[in-house]
Amino acid sequence: MHPLRKQRLMIVIFIVVFSSVAVGLMAYALRENINLFYPPSKIAAGDVPHNTRIRAGGCVKPGSVQRASDSLQIQFVITDGNADVKVNFNGILPDLFAEGEAAVINGIVTEAGELNASEVLAKHDENYIPPEVAEAMKDKGEHQASCEGLKYAS
Repeated sequence: MHPLRKQRLMIVIFIVVFSSVAVGLMAYALRENINLFYPPSKIAAGDVPHNTRIRAGGCVKPGSVQRASDSLQIQFVITDGNADVKVNFNGILPDLFAEGEAAVINGIVTEAGELNASEVLAKHDENYIPPEVAEAMKDKGEHQASCEGLKYAS
């Protein structure tokens, strides 16, 4: 083999090995920082790793929000229409958080299948309606919930 060709081959091999090691080290370093999104049906089915930080989302089930009178502890249920998951949160909820509205929760799933939230984010879609307009539409029977299509089991 020609010396110049051998030198080029060694450089290419070095670049490939170095790149593979760099990608492997980055994947290893990020494995604990990845927040995967799971719907409530997967959490209820047990398809979610326990004691690992995840992100879950669904609609807050109407009538499920329970606030402690002496602390910031809040319990509520999120649903995707197929399954319900109990969420425990200690903190101040965002202003857009409401029953029947969508929410995204960052937290850890316990062995009991409950979600201990470290952060609760309220979502709203692009069809936002101011409260005053929503009340007027509700009186006329035209209001639709943002989590429409979900069948809430009572």
